[in-house]
Amino acid sequence: MKKLHNLALACITSVSLANAATPPEGIALAAQQKITINNGSEVSTLDPQKIEGVPESNIVSNLLEGLVNTDNQGHSVPGMAESWSNQQYKTWTFTLRKATWSNGEPVTAGDFVYSWRRLADPATASPYASYLQYAHIENVDEILAGKKPVESLGVKALDDTHFQVTLSEPVPWFIALATNAALKPVNRQAVEKWGDKWTQPEHYVSNGAYTLSDWVINEKIVLKRNPRYWDNAHTAIETAIFLPITSESTDVARYRSGEIDITNSALPPDLFPTLKKTLGTQVRVSPLLCTFYYELNNRRPPFDDARVRTAVKLTLDRDIIANKIMGQGQIPAGGFTPPFIDGARLQQPAWMQLTQQQRNEQARKLLAEAGYSQEKPLRFSLLYNTSDLNKRQAIAAASMWQKNLGAKVTLDNQEWKTMLDTRHQGNFDVARATWCADYNEPSSFLNTMQSRSSNNTAFYKSEAFDRLLAKTLFAADAAERAALYQQAEQQLDRDSAIVPVYYRVSARLVKPWVGGFSGKDPQDQPNVKDYYIIKH
Repeated sequence: MKKLHNLALACITSVSLANAATPPEGIALAAQQKITINNGSEVSTLDPQKIEGVPESNIVSNLLEGLVNTDNQGHSVPGMAESWSNQQYKTWTFTLRKATWSNGEPVTAGDFVYSWRRLADPATASPYASYLQYAHIENVDEILAGKKPVESLGVKALDDTHFQVTLSEPVPWFIALATNAALKPVNRQAVEKWGDKWTQPEHYVSNGAYTLSDWVINEKIVLKRNPRYWDNAHTAIETAIFLPITSESTDVARYRSGEIDITNSALPPDLFPTLKKTLGTQVRVSPLLCTFYYELNNRRPPFDDARVRTAVKLTLDRDIIANKIMGQGQIPAGGFTPPFIDGARLQQPAWMQLTQQQRNEQARKLLAEAGYSQEKPLRFSLLYNTSDLNKRQAIAAASMWQKNLGAKVTLDNQEWKTMLDTRHQGNFDVARATWCADYNEPSSFLNTMQSRSSNNTAFYKSEAFDRLLAKTLFAADAAERAALYQQAEQQLDRDSAIVPVYYRVSARLVKPWVGGFSGKDPQDQPNVKDYYIIKH
């Protein structure tokens, strides 16, 4: 990915994905190529222009293929585009390979024009509309504001096989950006014929390695191998079943009983030591470009006061949560962006060097300044989505804020889909949140905190922060850009926009007969076309 960032006026030629699901020599494949994966929750939708969460992206990325893919090592590789070129990082031209939709229609540049316009269209109300702003696609700001028609978006089909994107600013990491699920194409005929029901199995038209065979709410989603996929010859898995199990202990129990081949990416901390002892190499732990944090509603009391936000930030004992409650390699976080991300060397804030007692003392002074006392304690609710682990962490956090700050915290539990809506509506005080990188570069995190971002459900607004991110596009070199990212992180910290807790790891159980699972993708996406089942 770094090499792609450094190529101006470059043409990236297609690369063979033939080894994606090809086992090493001497490895025999099982007669039945079927895999079951726990996805962690029921999805809110399978419409790529309307999704915003990891569970949804996991499924959509197997059904639909964008211009660029990521392989099972996390590297950007050609998808529907077999090659591309750029002019000074502002005009990008993609040459599409010969490919068809699952209904036999050709995939054309016009499909990408339609889909990207649909993402930008205010009528779609996409929670990821701001993603086009992060890419700085020409006229997107005016379109989202209703000042220009969606047809003015800087995308066009030069012909059926050439798709051109025009940006208002240079974006060297645009290829990494293009891998995101929101930019995957949809079949116009299916969308316009069926409306919101186009995502049902009987209507879903896909261009990826799999088709949607069955979807039973709160039970399973079944994908079948797509014989019309352009690289179907190198796909092995015939059937993939994704389960929506929210309980980590149930996930493990069903894995042990042989019902699941790959668990969700969060194992129960209390079972983790035993699992490592009894299952050995089946326990797969790897760094993940995800930050677990508590989102503060910056626009309503009591968290419209920076002193209150800072007090709550300081009094959460993240060392206990990361190392004792979790204990799987999670790193206590003082900032939003994981420090091991490509493109920056981020330093943790100075308060992270203080003892917890020193942080608590500072916090209590700030809270007193804000008008709170033992007689008038700070009161707020903590929202989290259904999960054994989320509940355990929420109980711990509430206890810490009670002990260290004298706060009175009530817990509010909602299902994943409901919680997403609650956060967008701003009907919460504090909410459990995780942001996972859309691509391996700091802007993937920091862009979400911009004042105009549709992902900014903390409702944080800072002109100083926005200006710093705007400057990164015109940085003279990578070092200057990295320094600006550091300043942006420092601004977030000064404003205490959120409460970072820890940088996540992916901790899964993977059956020994699952081939192609590398554990090296920092975004931890289950690309089923890369997997195969070994004879066992």
